[in-house]
Amino acid sequence: MLNSFQNMFKRNNEMTPAAIQALRARYDTAGQGHLFTFFESLSNDEKKNLVSQLNALDVERVNRVYAKAIEGAEAATSAEGQAAAVEPLPDDVFDSVMTSSKEKVREWETLGLSLIAQGKIAVILMAGGQGTRLGSSAPKGCYDINLPSQKSLFQLQAERILRLQEVAKQYRRPLDAGKSVIPWYIMTSGPTNDATISFFKQHNYFGMKPENVIFFEQGTLPCLTNEGKILLESKSQIAIAPDGNGGIYAALQNRGVIASLKERGILYSHCYCVDNCLARVADPVFIGYCASKDTDCGVKVVRKASPTEPVGVVCLRNSKYSVVEYSEISAEVAERTKPNGELAFGAANIANHYFSTAFLERVQSFEDQLEYHIARKKIKHTDLTSGEQVAPKSNNGMKLELFVFDVFPFVERLAVLEVDRKDDFSPLKNAPGTGVDCPETSRRDIVAQHVRFIEAAGGRVDGENADDKEKLEFELSSWVSYAGEGLEEIVRDKTITAPAIIESREDLLKALH
Repeated sequence: MLNSFQNMFKRNNEMTPAAIQALRARYDTAGQGHLFTFFESLSNDEKKNLVSQLNALDVERVNRVYAKAIEGAEAATSAEGQAAAVEPLPDDVFDSVMTSSKEKVREWETLGLSLIAQGKIAVILMAGGQGTRLGSSAPKGCYDINLPSQKSLFQLQAERILRLQEVAKQYRRPLDAGKSVIPWYIMTSGPTNDATISFFKQHNYFGMKPENVIFFEQGTLPCLTNEGKILLESKSQIAIAPDGNGGIYAALQNRGVIASLKERGILYSHCYCVDNCLARVADPVFIGYCASKDTDCGVKVVRKASPTEPVGVVCLRNSKYSVVEYSEISAEVAERTKPNGELAFGAANIANHYFSTAFLERVQSFEDQLEYHIARKKIKHTDLTSGEQVAPKSNNGMKLELFVFDVFPFVERLAVLEVDRKDDFSPLKNAPGTGVDCPETSRRDIVAQHVRFIEAAGGRVDGENADDKEKLEFELSSWVSYAGEGLEEIVRDKTITAPAIIESREDLLKALH
């Protein structure tokens, strides 16, 4: 195996005149020969760098992806595309935790915890983004939303995994040694990979075993001109960008994650985005619901706040499962209601998914049919005439992105579970002080949830700023309670006075009066 990798490396860096001539001919045939414009003026190291990139790039695939993206964009703006039939989800693929009986929800939860206890569940985190909008160059998962504990998003999510592993132990037999482990696969990007790994090492993996935290990088695609020509960032460097969160499918295959899932005996994975501070990681209710439906793919949604809320909705487009963006449906369609008065197109997508391992493996069979989306951007590049780097002031090219939901039309069995927004969804998208989907609202929503856990268990939280969750200094670690479980016997008819940071059951007992 090592020798094959060494041979491949040698081939990718072969600098003989014949090898370079063959590479050049291949790129000329693909219409991308301009990438050799400055080749003769480069140093030997720069030549090797460029040759390595060009050998590693599937330029024919890039051309196919570009052509299909253009075709899709044109079809979407055509009269036929505008008239695409959009229909609500069928009733048999949709359920809601808010209208289902407590017994049914408990049944889903029990199944989910049993699967965790058997070691059949993994978590896949999409964490490739930086906190640029938040004023940080660090990976977004490192961000501190100013909770009393100062925990990062990564730590909040790690503690939920640790707690679930403990809860699930009650659902296994004593002889099932080594089970109840939830491996955490974290997808990074080029700019965030090293910093993410360093952050986890610095914090001792937040109590998780290092062998159960697996990092892998999402893929990239070259940046293109509007005519589909690959841009040079410098004379010896192609301009590249991440291929969107839908690039996760190729990365899972190419980085060995699917092989790892199969080796571990993982049947199902929960996949979510790092910037949702309320994400119920490996949610046993959601997992149990999807498993009970014997589905390829599950989607967690929240109820759309209003017909005009700017979110994508899960529905049918041309009789296939899809996510339709708010800008793609008319006001009349957006306002349509069911007989019970709820919005017919009210299943708001929150990028929270369940996949069978078999489905993740099957994606590669239709990967060439997936349609990338065009994002027009201002892209720094090297002018082919002057050789100078240009920083354009207006959009001069495109980045091609795939979205995680672009596989939905190929799903044979979909399951959609509606959850309560206040329990499951508080995205971190905007700068501090924005007032919407920002650090302050994330902090508020977590603190409010923790107070609800105490109140639902028969206790109460008082003290300074008790009525202002943006300022209240109270926090209950997920290590103590994942979703409010195990609290009633301790807090019923008791009071906790803020400020209080509860990191353990001992802390909880000491805080009560």
